[in-house]
Amino acid sequence: MVDEKSVRAALGTVMDPELRRPITELGMLKDVQIDGAGNVRVEVLLTIAGCPLRETITADVERALGAVPGTADVSVQLEVMSAQQRQELKDRLRGPGAARGIPFNQPSSLTRVYAVASGKGGVGKSSITVNLACAMAARGLRVGVIDADVHGFSVPGLLGISQAPTRVDEMILPPVAYGVKAISIGMFVTGNQPVAWRGPMLHRALEQFLTDVYFGDLDALFLDLPPGTGDVAISVAQLLPSSEILVVTTPQAAAAEVAERAGSIAAQTGQQVAGVIENMSWLELEDGSRMEIFGSGGGAAVAERLGTALGAPVPLLGSIPLEPRLREGGDSGRPIVLSAEDSAAAGALRGIANALAARPRGLAGRPLGVTPRS
Repeated sequence: MVDEKSVRAALGTVMDPELRRPITELGMLKDVQIDGAGNVRVEVLLTIAGCPLRETITADVERALGAVPGTADVSVQLEVMSAQQRQELKDRLRGPGAARGIPFNQPSSLTRVYAVASGKGGVGKSSITVNLACAMAARGLRVGVIDADVHGFSVPGLLGISQAPTRVDEMILPPVAYGVKAISIGMFVTGNQPVAWRGPMLHRALEQFLTDVYFGDLDALFLDLPPGTGDVAISVAQLLPSSEILVVTTPQAAAAEVAERAGSIAAQTGQQVAGVIENMSWLELEDGSRMEIFGSGGGAAVAERLGTALGAPVPLLGSIPLEPRLREGGDSGRPIVLSAEDSAAAGALRGIANALAARPRGLAGRPLGVTPRS
């Protein structure tokens, strides 16, 4: 005889693929019926009629219940939430009556926000952003990525995401890949259509990503910025004043000078520079020697000059070697930290991710939810 308690406990392990929380906590479990022969019938509520992950949810429920002793057959019936049920879901996620705003600016938020910047394009900034996010997620951290490079979006391809985000009324649920929640304007355009927007529209798009996209509680949020110090970099400083800048450069002296400007914007915006990352540092040859194709010392020079300009030490977080598998991982949509864990580039990226994850976050001035007893 199938125990209903065991059935409901098994359903508590089924996670919504987008919200990353058990369906039993989200009000998605409508009914459970068990007959004397061990047949289990489950009714699950989807957020919208065209839910792109309905098959995933069905398969996860069948898999979870198939492991319950005594289960003979599992039938999953999918229905759609009513307007009231969707509102109850949104209240569960954001809190009843929660005001629209940027959750990462709330005093209670412990999310570290990293704006990944570069002085020029072509230095591998987007690849580094995605790999750092995936490396952190592989450690069990909750991570999100916003592709803020509206004109040159690349995050969906680098993560292998082809599905569109799910809309629950005004709330947008970001697709999840490798445990990373990601959003990009590339998820809303058809094919390889260009986005020809000016400054105010870029600001509005970033603001909507930050307010309407439900990321939930994150340990780290990465923003992949466009190159330079233009509209989006200024908007990030305005919308996320506590965000920290990660500067990406190559070893080349000319590239390092340009990258320095991307970090120096912190002096005008009041942001902090979390560190410098040097990419394409060397090419390892078959005999074990290194060929420094783009020279050497650029990353260290940027870190030193930024430290002097900003009046605070700026660390060189790591140097990443040139490696074909890094490019191959980007082309295939499977980042190198997951597809070639033993590679030198993956090791360097994991080291940087570990250093960022280990940075302490001050609790001064933050509510702890503790009520003192008299």
